Amino acid sequence: MNILVTGANGQLGNCFRNCFQRGSKDNYIFTDVAELDITDPTAVRRMVADNKIGIIINCAAYTNVDKAEEDAAFAETLNSTAVRNLADAIKDNDGTLIHISTDYVFGKEPYNVPCREDQTGTPTGVYGLTKLHGEQAIAASGAKALIFRTAWLYSEYGKNFVKTMLGLTSSKPSLKVVFDQTGTPTYAQDLADTIFDIIEKRQYNGNEGTYHYSNEGVCSWYDFTKMIAAMAGNDTCDIQPCHSDEFPSKVKRPSYSVLDKTKVKETFGIRIPYWTDSLRKCINNIKAHEA
Repeated sequence: MNILVTGANGQLGNCFRNCFQRGSKDNYIFTDVAELDITDPTAVRRMVADNKIGIIINCAAYTNVDKAEEDAAFAETLNSTAVRNLADAIKDNDGTLIHISTDYVFGKEPYNVPCREDQTGTPTGVYGLTKLHGEQAIAASGAKALIFRTAWLYSEYGKNFVKTMLGLTSSKPSLKVVFDQTGTPTYAQDLADTIFDIIEKRQYNGNEGTYHYSNEGVCSWYDFTKMIAAMAGNDTCDIQPCHSDEFPSKVKRPSYSVLDKTKVKETFGIRIPYWTDSLRKCINNIKAHEA
């Protein structure tokens, strides 16, 4: 089977490349904007039809949360309109769309228990709203699809919180990090491995729907930073907690952003790594690459 990966030069796309390099029964076609403009419905349909694509894994997205507030039209195009293009094309080919969404579809309503898949989306900003629109576009298309909402994604690739904090805690004498936003860091390789295994085992057939996936456990951005620094041996930086309002933002981020993963674990029979175990793997990989 031929599998199309969009956004293949991003964090998750690169992690799928790692999966494929370990061996697969399928043929993966990795594309980014240079190879396929997913905002062009004609190009998408041609790619899917000509290559007899059976599954699309959509890793492409507009993910700059703050910039989205002033670039709403393009965020909507990439996070919703382009998603509908992919859904329509794969439906025409009787295939399956695997789409990556976000915890930011929640957040407006106050809550202090992990979010379940059937909870009503109440995004607090343009990014979350456009990602919710993308989910709704898939539903409206009628395509067979699995949606994986994830949170606080990081990896060895590109720009992300872990790499930023590795740099700051090694170079700054002190640092303030918010402690009143709580969630779960997610190692992109863990998410890619999970989806890859689901495809290899053909478990996607008959299990269409929305799933939550993050690593296990809960922490604040402050706790996350402290652990990053400790694992990296960056012990000279004085890291202090602060409130979110000390860092004014164009968008209000969810204060509690923990995902309930019961459904994905029970449906696919998986065990999810604890967030500190996965963080250690990532930091070790980053350090090994720098050596």
